[in-house]
Amino acid sequence: MAYFSLVLYYLSQRRVPGRSFRHFFFIPTSLALVTSLLILFYISTTSNLFTHHHPNPKTPLQINSSSSSSTFSFTILRHKTSSAPFAIEAPLTEDGGGQRIESQRSLGPQLGSDGNHVNNNEVFHDRHIFLEDYKEMKRSFKIYVYPHRQDDSFANALLPVDSEPGGNYASESFFKKVLMKSRFITNDPTKADLFFLPFSIARLRHDPRVGVGGIQDFIRDYIFNVSQKYQYWNRTGGADHFYVACHSIGRSAMEKASEVKFNAIQVVCSSSYFLPGYIPHKDACLPQIWPRKEEPHDLLSSNRTKLAFFAGGINSPVREKLLQVWRNDSEIFAHFGRLTTPYADELLGSKFCLHVKGFEVNTARIADSLYYGCVPVIIANYYDLPFADILNWKSFSVIVATLDIPLLKKILKGISSEEYTRLQSNVLKVRKHFQWHLSPIDYDAFYMVMYELWLRRSFSTVTSSNFLKF
Repeated sequence: MAYFSLVLYYLSQRRVPGRSFRHFFFIPTSLALVTSLLILFYISTTSNLFTHHHPNPKTPLQINSSSSSSTFSFTILRHKTSSAPFAIEAPLTEDGGGQRIESQRSLGPQLGSDGNHVNNNEVFHDRHIFLEDYKEMKRSFKIYVYPHRQDDSFANALLPVDSEPGGNYASESFFKKVLMKSRFITNDPTKADLFFLPFSIARLRHDPRVGVGGIQDFIRDYIFNVSQKYQYWNRTGGADHFYVACHSIGRSAMEKASEVKFNAIQVVCSSSYFLPGYIPHKDACLPQIWPRKEEPHDLLSSNRTKLAFFAGGINSPVREKLLQVWRNDSEIFAHFGRLTTPYADELLGSKFCLHVKGFEVNTARIADSLYYGCVPVIIANYYDLPFADILNWKSFSVIVATLDIPLLKKILKGISSEEYTRLQSNVLKVRKHFQWHLSPIDYDAFYMVMYELWLRRSFSTVTSSNFLKF
């Protein structure tokens, strides 16, 4: 700073013979130059624009619900040596913004619970801790569901569906149907770790007595009745309660029940932390899965001749950009409208399958890609990915910022055959985590969602004075 002061002094003392007009022109130009240098000096010493800092993995990060990264994932781990139920470690994926994919995927080394470096080729952030906690979760985790009878006027929205769930929003119904028959259920609320609010947003949406316009009032009244009839909601302000929703209308359904939005655990498919209503770390992403019954038999032997594939409607600026750039490309197949070939064949015939943001950040395309052994390419900024605190998405997917759509082919072709083999091999390892079963199988979607909830059970130990009241 002393150097710049000397420059200013020199300029003020400099004499120009005759004090010509050029003297008056030189002064403001010089001041502008010096000001620019001062600004650059300030930015370089106070900002991380020019340097990339790697946080100390041993120091838990503070919870921040207003992240600016493109796709965010974090690790929640329960350490035996810690008195806290879980600790949040350094983010493991990309800063989307305007950064190119090369810088997004070149993350620094990370440390596991034992102090050793984490292998980013592994599909779990910490396999040992996950398996250890998973056993404890299955042994001890208990959930109380607020009871409703078959003759309840809204039994259709409060009780599990009779048939096997299907379609684009099946995850919501599948979870409730499997949960109600599981050993996690307790009829003794004093033994419960969490309390389940069993209303179905998808079914309320189609109920003519409620509809889209009446869901907010229904949720508000339901929470009021629960808080009046039972003591458990008021005990923690709803912090040990959760609900599950897959339709995007669920994001606005809590507008008249703010305690649900800010205190309760929201397990939702529309997990965008850019929009209000979803709070990372507190809430969890429910994977959107279209159930498939026939197991593909040629995942490894399939001849994947296409570089990349996408099919879907044009319902967002991101998809419009994809269409504009790659519609007529011979290697990236971006199809909008009805396919003339079977959807499954296109996924089986492609190396990479594109998940591109539509109305929301979430679609069933990630689960589709994994099911058919195709490496997912995620083009959806601000998406809090499913099971991101358990699975290392970097090991089985490619994340591309929406800004980098014109560079998509360069990015994908820049992946070596060895790296692609690793990615696809890991796809086959994680695909079981994205499948529903009426009789749940270890590590399937149901158990993975239960594990996410188990990690968040600690909120029940916090007194209600620490939570928002409205």
